[in-house]
Amino acid sequence: MAFTTERANQPVFLYLKGGSVLNWIEVNIHTSHEAVEAVSHLLQELGADGVVIEDPEVLGRKWETSYGEIIELSKEDYPEQGVRVKGYLSELKLEDPKALVARLQTEMQQLKTYGIDPEPAVVETKVVDEESWANEWKKYYKPVKVTERLTVKPTWEEYTAESDQEKIIELDPGMAFGTGTHPTTKLSMRLMEKYMAPGMRVIDVGCGSGILSIAAAKLGAKQVLAVDLDPLAVVSTENNVKQNGVQEVVTAREGDLLKGVAERAECVVANILAEIILLFAHELPRVLTPGGIFIASGIIEEKAEQVAAALEQFGLEVLETIDEERWVAIAAKKW
Repeated sequence: MAFTTERANQPVFLYLKGGSVLNWIEVNIHTSHEAVEAVSHLLQELGADGVVIEDPEVLGRKWETSYGEIIELSKEDYPEQGVRVKGYLSELKLEDPKALVARLQTEMQQLKTYGIDPEPAVVETKVVDEESWANEWKKYYKPVKVTERLTVKPTWEEYTAESDQEKIIELDPGMAFGTGTHPTTKLSMRLMEKYMAPGMRVIDVGCGSGILSIAAAKLGAKQVLAVDLDPLAVVSTENNVKQNGVQEVVTAREGDLLKGVAERAECVVANILAEIILLFAHELPRVLTPGGIFIASGIIEEKAEQVAAALEQFGLEVLETIDEERWVAIAAKKW
């Protein structure tokens, strides 16, 4: 048997030989910050391989990942006070849910004898299964016309292009790192549509789901190199590239930004954090051909001037800056 997990705090499901899917029981415990470690240990003793911790403290945290991935959090997913600790237990080895709740409530009250306050100490359970979960989140994803010529649609949705100029990108949001709905992706694609010309070679730095690489191919690029430090992103890109039938144009590989990239291109795109852009800005003159365009997105408006100054420092001229919902994208040219 094998285990698979979904990103973004989604449940873990157990797949048996033959393809059948077991139900899992989600145990949700609302507790205090000081009891998190003890409660996590209780769940692991019951058979949870890991726990999900939903702490509202993260809403005010500045997130910077090693891959430059933008993390967007929703206040509705977190308790107003305290912490939620969730574990997933196989129905095969789970006792009666009511008995489980009673047992956990007793054990949590016993934490007080160790000087740990577990309140509010609310225990809830529910059954989750792969099929119902998949159908639940699918209803939130519909085709999105991102630019005049680029439309992103989920693989399961039916959609017909309105004209020959409209290009459709198919993605599975359940597997992808980027789905075209975030402002940074939309800003990137708007600038790509404006500044890319057919026949260009393109490098996508921090490719994630590969959505910008696919967009480049749909806009007429003759060759696209998609690079990401995360091997899971490379696999996601390869799958999405095949889904869109552009594998003859797009090549995905693991790499650390532009380090070791010997290829040159007429266009480089990067939907990535400002801090990460600053790390490889000095490499842009080396990989861009004369007249080449750099399109940068994923920049919060407070960092836009810093990124623009760095690009100019390394010989690029800023052509245009656009923004949406406090996110900024920049188009710059190498002379």
